[in-house]
Amino acid sequence: MSDILVDSGIDEGLVWHHGDPMREQRTMAAGGGQLRLSNRPVLQVSGPDRLPWLHSLTSQHLEGLAEGESATALVLDPNGRIEHVLHGVELDGSFWAWTEPGRGEELAGWLDRMRFMMRVEVSLREDLELVWTGRAAVEGTPEAAVAVRSSDIAEGREFFVPRGTDLGADPVGVWAHEALRIEAGVPRIGIDTDHKTIPNELGLLGTHLEKRCYRGQETVARVHTLGRPPRRLVQLHLDGSMESLPAQGQPIVHGEREVGFVGGSQRHHELGPIALGLVKRNVPVEASLLIGDISAGQEALVDPEVGLHVRPRL
Repeated sequence: MSDILVDSGIDEGLVWHHGDPMREQRTMAAGGGQLRLSNRPVLQVSGPDRLPWLHSLTSQHLEGLAEGESATALVLDPNGRIEHVLHGVELDGSFWAWTEPGRGEELAGWLDRMRFMMRVEVSLREDLELVWTGRAAVEGTPEAAVAVRSSDIAEGREFFVPRGTDLGADPVGVWAHEALRIEAGVPRIGIDTDHKTIPNELGLLGTHLEKRCYRGQETVARVHTLGRPPRRLVQLHLDGSMESLPAQGQPIVHGEREVGFVGGSQRHHELGPIALGLVKRNVPVEASLLIGDISAGQEALVDPEVGLHVRPRL
């Protein structure tokens, strides 16, 4: 069977699956597989002031980043709402990072405008692409690959490689990657978030709580101290008897009241249909929810009381 491509949405044009998405999920879960994520923009930030400069602009503690050390950082607006995410590594005199599809030019432009007198240079590296590799397939990674970070998905690794590089390992598609991402409770900025999302609602992803003086920091610190984020990230276990999955952004209803929205959703090889969602903090954790005609149970990923990322052990 020929490769099936994603035909719409943020990942349009990537390989959806290679003929057997459930087998591809099992391959990933067992530590195998490689996935070309060629739609993720790659940025290079160079210059002697790069780390203290990025430290001053983002939510993460970056000024002491060591050679080969990875970090995730957020760019927030003045009200603490998430605008951009950077997943990157300090290597060979530059900070190399990727961000979500469609965000590269805007992020690079904003960073460039914030340079002022700092000795930094920001560039989009269209010659590079992101690749996810299973932990058992790392030895087969091309020699030209640059290790970015350990992935939260199936204990894999992320690499930058020259665009079009032959990967070699068993290929997997976006379906498998998204299913295991949702299983792991890992949110994607722009899919599982909206324009109002603050880091506390996601479990403080990419945020260093002891850091001061970055844009949006006051909101993050205040909400963390009070322990009351307005919404919380949940994993949704969907009614498996329904043929369709909810659309990204579709409202979540409890009783007669709209209480949140759905992010990514996918069919998992063991769990069946699952999704991530953001719901209001006062929605009971044990409550059954409704998304259109699809009923859903929920598993708490962010405690509604303290705002810390947890996976309750029941």
